[in-house]
Amino acid sequence: MNRRPLRTAALAAVAALLCSCGIYSFSGTSIQPDVKSITINTFEYKALKVNPSLSNNLSEALRNQFRRMTRLEQVEQDGDLEITGEVVGYDVRATAVTASEVAAQNRLTVTVKVSFMNRKYPEDGFENKSFSFYADYPSEQSLDAVEQTLCTEIIDKIVEDIFNATVAQW
Repeated sequence: MNRRPLRTAALAAVAALLCSCGIYSFSGTSIQPDVKSITINTFEYKALKVNPSLSNNLSEALRNQFRRMTRLEQVEQDGDLEITGEVVGYDVRATAVTASEVAAQNRLTVTVKVSFMNRKYPEDGFENKSFSFYADYPSEQSLDAVEQTLCTEIIDKIVEDIFNATVAQW
């Protein structure tokens, strides 16, 4: 007896059921079907050490993530969902010290605080949640030489964490 058509039909039924409920999608999001739009405000920069492009790059990366992974329309204001945030930390510290007490490795850490408002389901929102990530680099390299690469890596991780906390609810 050939069970392949039966398995295929069962798998298709399960997939249709999951998608039809409107809450789960294969991108990993859990957005209610009546939530249609999102506003992602440009992150303010409040860290002491200045990186002039970081807040804009972070904001754009977050917008791109929502474009790629959700069906939400991005609007300038009053979206069903709204994300605001600020860069509150941009720090470089030595993480490994040699026997002669010289830094062998440095760590760039970026910290952001995010508030998430869900106008349709307020209980899903949060305020001033911290997200932080770091990247290490050898002390023989200057921060200027590796900053762009490190920031891209850090932004990618922070964006993933913010995305998961807001619409994937992980």
